Amino acid sequence: MKSILQQIAEKNKQLEKKEAEVVKAEIANPATSNNRRNFLKTTALGGLALGGLMNLSIEDTIAQSTSKVSRSSSPSELKITDMRYAVTTVLGQTAIIRIDTNQGIYGLGEVRDGADVRYALMLKSRILGLNPCNVEMIFKIIKQFGGPARQAGGVCGVEMALWDIVGKAYNVPAWQLLGGRYRDKIRLYADTPEGKTHEEQTEKIRYRIQDQGYTWLKMDLSINNLKDIPGALVNHEFWDGASGQYDLRDYMGYGNTKHPFTQIQISDKGLEELVKVAEHTREHIGWDIPISTDHFGHFDLNNAIRLGKAIEKYRLAWLEDMIPWQYADQWKTITDALETPTNTGEDIFLLQNFKPLIDIHAVDIIHPDLSSSGGLLETKRIGDYAEEHGIAMAMHQAGTPVSFMACVHCAAATQNFLALEHHSVDLPWWESLVKMTDGKPIITKGFANVPDSPGLGIELNEDVVKEHLHAKDKSFFAPTDEWNEKRSHDRTWS
Repeated sequence: MKSILQQIAEKNKQLEKKEAEVVKAEIANPATSNNRRNFLKTTALGGLALGGLMNLSIEDTIAQSTSKVSRSSSPSELKITDMRYAVTTVLGQTAIIRIDTNQGIYGLGEVRDGADVRYALMLKSRILGLNPCNVEMIFKIIKQFGGPARQAGGVCGVEMALWDIVGKAYNVPAWQLLGGRYRDKIRLYADTPEGKTHEEQTEKIRYRIQDQGYTWLKMDLSINNLKDIPGALVNHEFWDGASGQYDLRDYMGYGNTKHPFTQIQISDKGLEELVKVAEHTREHIGWDIPISTDHFGHFDLNNAIRLGKAIEKYRLAWLEDMIPWQYADQWKTITDALETPTNTGEDIFLLQNFKPLIDIHAVDIIHPDLSSSGGLLETKRIGDYAEEHGIAMAMHQAGTPVSFMACVHCAAATQNFLALEHHSVDLPWWESLVKMTDGKPIITKGFANVPDSPGLGIELNEDVVKEHLHAKDKSFFAPTDEWNEKRSHDRTWS
C-alpha cells in the first residue's frame, strides 16, 4: 500500500513540476491579461501548497489530505451486523440496545421502562443484513411484533437505533431527517410524585422550580392518598386499599383490573381531601406554572367527571389517563363534561390506534410515549394528524437519556408539541449516563437542548452505565448470537 502511494506521490511531483513550468511561462507572456495573470498566480500558490505535502511521510500526507473530508459512511452499502444490550436500573429496569453495522457506525435505542429486553432481541434475526437506512421498510417488517404499552418496547427501540445510524451515516441530526425543526429547546414538565408528607411534597416542588428551573409540573392526585382516611372511599377494602396499582403479579388483582370494573367510588369526604391537595399545590406554585395531574386510580367515568368538576377552578393543565385509553366513547363523555383538558396515549401503539380518539376529539391532548407509540417517525405522524384535528401533543417519557433524546428530536420536528416529561429529576446520575456529542448539556433550566450533531446526538458514558446495571443481568453489550436465527414465517395475511 505504501509503495503504491509513493509511486503516486512521485508521479504527482513530476506532473506538478510540468504544470508549474507551463503556468510560469504563461504568466511571463506579455500577451497574458492582468486578470488571467492574477488567476494563474493564485492557482500556482494552491499547487505549491499541495505539492508541499509530498515532502511529508505517507501517513502525514494521508492525514493532511483527508483532514477536511466528511467522515460520513457509504449509506447505500450499510448492513446491520449485530444487536446487543445493557439493562440499567432506571425505573426498575430499562434496557439500552445497540445496533451495529459493517461500517463501524452503531445506533442506540431503548426498550421501554419495565419491558423485557427480549422484545427487542427477538427482532434481531429479522433485521440482520438489512440496510438500516431503510427505516420505514424495516419498521413495516417488525411492527407486527409490537403492541400496547411495553409490548411495543422492542419495535420502538429498534426504530430509535435506526434513526441514530441514519443520522450518523448522512452526518445530520435525527430531527433533520424528520423534516426539520420548529424549535431548538424543548420545554419539559417535571414528574412530581407524591410525597409521604406535606413537607416532603413541598420540598419536591421547591427543588424543581427554584433549584432546577422547571416551568411545568405534573403531580399525582390519587385515591391512594385516601386509603387510610375512614369514609373517603367506597368499596376500597375489597381492593386492598386500592394501593396495589403496580402489583401486577395477580392478574385478577386491582393493578390488572380496568377502571369501570372496580366499583370504587370517591365519597364527599374523599373529594374534599383531593380538592385540598390541588388547592395546596396551586397556592404553593402560583398561577404562572401549568400543573398536570396523573395516577388517579381505578374508578369509572362518573367519578372522573365528579372529581374533574371539583378541581376545575384550579385550572389544571390536563387530567391524564383517568380511564383506559381503549374507551374512546367514554373519554368523549368525560371531555365534553369538563373544562379542564383531558389527556391519554402513553400506552397506545401506532397512529391507527390514536385515530379513534382523535377523530371524535375524545381528548384535548394526545400523549404518546415514543417508546410505545412506534418510534420517532410514527410519533411525528401522530402529532401531525392530531394537529390537523386541532389537538395538541404532549409527550410521555420514563426511561434513560437514550429514549429521552429520541423524544427531543421528535418534539423539535412536531409543530403542535406542548411539553415533554422528565421522569428522573430526582436521580442524580441520570444525565451522566450519556454525553452530548455537540458538547451541550442535556437540560438547561427546565428545557432540553436540541442537538446539532448527527443521529440522536449522544454517546454512552460506559463507566456510568456499568455502575447502574441491573443486578439480574450484568452483561454489558455481550454477544447475542443465540438470537441470530429466524425460526418462523411472519406474514400476517394469506
